[in-house]
Amino acid sequence: MESITGVIDIYLFYSENNGYSVFKLEDGTSVVGNLPKLNEGDRVELTGEWVKHPRYGKQFKIETANIAHPTTESGIIKYLGSGMIHGIGPVTAKRIVNHFGESTMDVFDNNISRLLEVEGIGAKKLEVIKEGWETQKGVKNVMLFLQSHGISSTYSMKIYKTYGDAAPDLIEKNPYRLISDIWGIGFKTADEIGKNFGFTGDDPFRIKAGIIHMLQQANRDGHVFLPKEELIKEASYMLQTDVGYSDIVFEELEENGEIYIHNGNVYISEYYQAEREIENSINRLLQTKAEKSPKLDKVISSFKEKYSSEQINAIRSSFSEKMMIITGGPGTGKTTTLKGIIQLFQTFDKKIMLAAPTGRAAKRMAEVIGIEAKTIHRLLEFNPQDGSFNYNEDNPLETDLLIIDEVSMIDTLLMYSLIVAISSNTTIIFVGDVDQLPSVGAGNVLKDLIASEKIPLAELNTIFRQAKDSDIITNAHRINKGEMPALNFLQDTDFVFLDESVNGNIPKKILNLCVNELPQKYNFNPVEDIQILSPIYKGEVGVTALNKLFQNELNKSAKVFAQGEKIFKANDKVMQLRNNYDKNVFNGDIGFVVGTNNEDKVLFVSFEGKMVEYKFEDLDEITLAYAVTVHKSQGSEFPCIILPLTTSHYMMLQRNLLYTAITRATKLLILIGTKRALAMGVNNNKVRNRFTSLFKI
Repeated sequence: MESITGVIDIYLFYSENNGYSVFKLEDGTSVVGNLPKLNEGDRVELTGEWVKHPRYGKQFKIETANIAHPTTESGIIKYLGSGMIHGIGPVTAKRIVNHFGESTMDVFDNNISRLLEVEGIGAKKLEVIKEGWETQKGVKNVMLFLQSHGISSTYSMKIYKTYGDAAPDLIEKNPYRLISDIWGIGFKTADEIGKNFGFTGDDPFRIKAGIIHMLQQANRDGHVFLPKEELIKEASYMLQTDVGYSDIVFEELEENGEIYIHNGNVYISEYYQAEREIENSINRLLQTKAEKSPKLDKVISSFKEKYSSEQINAIRSSFSEKMMIITGGPGTGKTTTLKGIIQLFQTFDKKIMLAAPTGRAAKRMAEVIGIEAKTIHRLLEFNPQDGSFNYNEDNPLETDLLIIDEVSMIDTLLMYSLIVAISSNTTIIFVGDVDQLPSVGAGNVLKDLIASEKIPLAELNTIFRQAKDSDIITNAHRINKGEMPALNFLQDTDFVFLDESVNGNIPKKILNLCVNELPQKYNFNPVEDIQILSPIYKGEVGVTALNKLFQNELNKSAKVFAQGEKIFKANDKVMQLRNNYDKNVFNGDIGFVVGTNNEDKVLFVSFEGKMVEYKFEDLDEITLAYAVTVHKSQGSEFPCIILPLTTSHYMMLQRNLLYTAITRATKLLILIGTKRALAMGVNNNKVRNRFTSLFKI
């Protein structure tokens, strides 16, 4: 091994995936090896060996690396101006070095407050620089350690933010903790890291992590639990080792409170507890008797001209029951019924609150009913500091009437947080369409509540005359019954089918619809009014390819961020991919990119007028949203939906997916693909049952 020292002059190549780097030092030396992304101007101490590349000649191949401060003024300017410290760009870096000269790095290390002497740096900017300096000092050494053990630079900053300087020690002891602690790191990545640290295939840490991973994956697939035999079989296959050889691992996980085993079924503990608390709270609320009013019959009788008998019965029940479910398909008058219920409660001067699972669903609810509606998180006043809700079992929400819309979207954990926070004085009404796709999260709450037969149910079946005029609504009901939709080619319709059997032609046809035909005929905004849905991510007509095409063709703005395949432009339509309570944005929220602050490494996104900042290392939380999956569209409505349907989607072509997609459109639905694919979706009602136990044990 040899050692060399030098200053990084220019990067020739860097891979975000594995950190493979090619750069030149100021003396012209070519250096190659796996490192975190360093900065031009970094002074490095390298050990390694000289190799001869057949094309590029003599190179120094790195084995280990340490970083030292640059010593020359030009090196310091390049070092500080590289963007590694929030608050300092090339201009600020030059001002600082002009002021302090070669003693600049000593100022940063020993008396950073002296930066206030530099023009353009005030107290606020100094705090930003201080934070950035402290972070980068620690993170470089940690990142060098992580990179040497196969952890990509993409995750290094997140790991450092979570563990700080303790990262090497914590990961060396148990790399599998990364799965639960760092968003975006799954079992596969952690397992590779584990192998690099010498963890064997049957190590207890690995097996425990594998079991938890399989349960978490089951949760993501909608299951609340897995039968133990199935869990052992799946975990053994994934881990390529026998998980069923002993119950000790399961016993230890249960003793630590990580899992709960009941009747041979294995739960992540919080899911078992959540289901039982939902049951307890519903039983508590059902025991409370509703008040009776002698004026009720008289008020109800005044409603008879405006509402159907089905709706009248639902309105009456809302005042005589403490809890009820209203369900029905599109056009059956759910919203009209809710207006009647609200009018009834207003007649008796009752306090009313409305809520829905997502921001878009709450906004739509408020628009059609005319009363403020909140997300469930806002209703319960989520506290991002500790992940709790201000309204809970110890501090219940006080209102006379609470209406929750789009209940099919509510998963087990959110229903738990909601139901325990409801006062016994409150009447609660759940509204939803049980035939829609179930929640993205674990559980099948609406279906299970209906199946329990514990809660009074008002099922609306009559399709009203004005709804019958919509081919979207009539065809949605046909599909829901397993019938092919009526494809009307002879007159104007809001349900259009375009026959195209060549997958490669579909993206171009969709693009032409968005750019030319639909804006001209309907005055639709191609980005805001039209939403493309696809059943899958991959393939020619998958979400990923469509987003790339539409970003290139619909958005001619300048790039504001580019890193590998991830590119954002100003005005890009984007979607949040996970609940981020600190930012108050949630899975499925749609916004638009406003711009960036490259000096602070921040990208700005506007969600319904609310500005949200994303540090560059957190941009895996958002993705382009010109096209989204049907699952991600739940709870939203758009003037125009375009849905490509091809037989290549066969794994995802299911009746409830098709039904959900169609009912997202309010003015125009366009299906483009083949009748065979459409028929496959209509006829496939084999929805995989979810393992849930709400009111079943």
